[in-house]
Amino acid sequence: MEIEKKIEDYLISLKFPILEKHCLNKKCIKKIEIKDNVLNIDIQLGFYINSLANKLKEIILKDLKELISHKINLNLTTKIQPHKVQAGVETLPNVKNIIAVASGKGGVGKSTVTANLALALSSEGANVGILDADIYGPSQPTMLGIQQKPNSSDGKTMDPLIGHNIQVMSIGFLVDQETPMVWRGPMVTSTLEQLLRNTKWDNLDYLLIDLPPGTGDIQLTLAQKIPVTGAIIVTTPQDISLLDARRGLKMFEKVNVPILGIIENMAQYVCSSCGHKEHIFGKDGGSKMSNNYSVDLLGSLPLDIKIREDLDNGSPTVAKNVGSSISKIFSGIAIKTSSKVADFSEDHSVKFPKIVIDKNT
Repeated sequence: MEIEKKIEDYLISLKFPILEKHCLNKKCIKKIEIKDNVLNIDIQLGFYINSLANKLKEIILKDLKELISHKINLNLTTKIQPHKVQAGVETLPNVKNIIAVASGKGGVGKSTVTANLALALSSEGANVGILDADIYGPSQPTMLGIQQKPNSSDGKTMDPLIGHNIQVMSIGFLVDQETPMVWRGPMVTSTLEQLLRNTKWDNLDYLLIDLPPGTGDIQLTLAQKIPVTGAIIVTTPQDISLLDARRGLKMFEKVNVPILGIIENMAQYVCSSCGHKEHIFGKDGGSKMSNNYSVDLLGSLPLDIKIREDLDNGSPTVAKNVGSSISKIFSGIAIKTSSKVADFSEDHSVKFPKIVIDKNT
């Protein structure tokens, strides 16, 4: 039993690559057993790490060989749990976790980040969906190359459309591209709630909500009505964008939605001809905001023409070029995001039956 305890202590003290933090606890370690001179270890993670799994296994096996001479069978599995949302908001069937992607202002690349982050989470192994909540300017249909209209398999709900293995719903599927949405706030929030709850999502680990830009009544109402596990703030490095991003952060704090972190977009310009890098919109704005508000900086993305070209063609960079430097940045952001969600308190309400009192019985 002494060697098993040493192995358990080692696993709990292990810092994961990319994350640089301890991710395992006793609950994650399902088995440490020595049988017939073979060490069997079963570990169950709360988030997917397809791109990291082999490297993690190599580190663990290398370190354990210094502790034990036995043959080692190491088994890594993943189980995504639903996590708590803000009080008083009804959860969504078949959706374990909802991540709001927001920005204090438009033009910072929030929808671009949402599309590529969803693809990165999917690439790591998760089942992912996107709700395009930008009624006035829906862009996910174009970015993900989806032109069809949704069908209904049960006559009551809409089936999400699929683009690059991502389940997607958007007002852009239901109206003509050139039709302006001249709607007041209550109509927008009502429509989005219907899109969210009347879509037949299929066993999603994560549903990303591409929120409209800003921090007005529409955004605040949506944040109060959508069962959000956590929020991501997208910003660019310049001061004016950071000022608006802070307002977005404070909005989620008001409705008790945890902030998963900040993504800094357009952090530096990369010349497509020579590779020269230049900080057009300022430098280190995301990291300064991260430090000032004690919120994680999930990653910094370049201003790269390939990102724009790929999205205009309906094939986001993470799907088109998996091995690119941009895809690798998004992979790191995806792992950090999902690990942050896994750290939150689990929602146990689905495990208990609802009690209904009928006065007629």
